[in-house]
Amino acid sequence: MIPKLRYLLSLAFISIVASAFAEDDANLPKPELTEYYTPVPAVISAPAGSAPSDAIILFNGTDLNSWAPVKAGSKGWVINEGAMTVIPKSGYIQTKAAFGDMQLHLEFREPKAIESKHSQARGNSGVFMMGLYELQVLDSYNNPTYVNGQAASIYKQYPPLVNACRPPEVWQTYDVIFIAPRFAADGSLISPARETVLHNGVLVQYDVVLKGPTEYRGYPKYKAHAAKLPIQLQDHGDKVSFRNIWVREITLPETK
Repeated sequence: MIPKLRYLLSLAFISIVASAFAEDDANLPKPELTEYYTPVPAVISAPAGSAPSDAIILFNGTDLNSWAPVKAGSKGWVINEGAMTVIPKSGYIQTKAAFGDMQLHLEFREPKAIESKHSQARGNSGVFMMGLYELQVLDSYNNPTYVNGQAASIYKQYPPLVNACRPPEVWQTYDVIFIAPRFAADGSLISPARETVLHNGVLVQYDVVLKGPTEYRGYPKYKAHAAKLPIQLQDHGDKVSFRNIWVREITLPETK
């Protein structure tokens, strides 16, 4: 085929394709029909390395004013160098405020590894959403245990997708999206709790459906409870430390 004829045929083909696309585009609705402008999302600031402007600061390293001991008569935990540390046998602590759907950020540090301790006996603690649903805190750095009980597991329900643990005495982060369960007026379950977790910036739980509150023995089962409850941190007898804890209450859009 001579070059000029090839060129003319190419132009004809392009013209036919362009005409077909033009006809299809003419049959589509105007783009304005799928655009809307309200409600306008709230404007917040999210500075690097700091809590978002709409966050509730639960612990900034200076006091435990947002927390209370669960065990009656306990003095709670100790603050040292901007971190709060478990006092073994002092009991759990919990937020004075109650939360349901939330984004939670916290940092934790495992104590120096003790060679004689292993599995669940090494750096054990936990973060309980609504005081009922545990995200495991454990020294799982070169420390095998049952996988649905290692660090970043939804305890006794879901192992993490990967083990992203850092060595003991190095600060680590949890970032959690927790959606509370919904119950009907008669106490029946409408929708179960769901949770997504990043451990040290790595996705380890993705929108898992919780089977019920955490159980050490037996199987979880839902029982109706309040729409908002305190967050609890666990005393499991190990000197685990926490710092930089904040939470954002989430308001989900209504389902249409």
